[in-house]
Amino acid sequence: QVQLVESGGGLVQPGGSLRLSCAAAGVIVRVDAMGWYRQAPGRQRELVADTTTGGSTNYADFAKGRFTISRDNAKNTVYLQMNSLKPEDTAVYYCKANIRSRFSLDAYWGQGTQVTVSS
Repeated sequence: QVQLVESGGGLVQPGGSLRLSCAAAGVIVRVDAMGWYRQAPGRQRELVADTTTGGSTNYADFAKGRFTISRDNAKNTVYLQMNSLKPEDTAVYYCKANIRSRFSLDAYWGQGTQVTVSS
């Protein structure tokens, strides 16, 4: 059984920082692309950033210059460093990973972690 376990959300004041982590666990042959998405109340889930095994990255416009995605392939873990947070960044943040297990290649989602930016 493969699962993604997220941590690092919470309440932060505007201008503050948070670091999210997401670790893939289970019987894993290989983890391919990993990324972060978010969903605010009443809005569709949207891409924040993603990264390939080789380290190539892609960011949503709102994340450029403020957020940094990174990964540790040895630990099957992806991180999202979020700086200069704004109230509009408030959302549930989900990690996603394309994981090859023994029998298949599938996309997995984490359980989500709440990020609230408020004074």
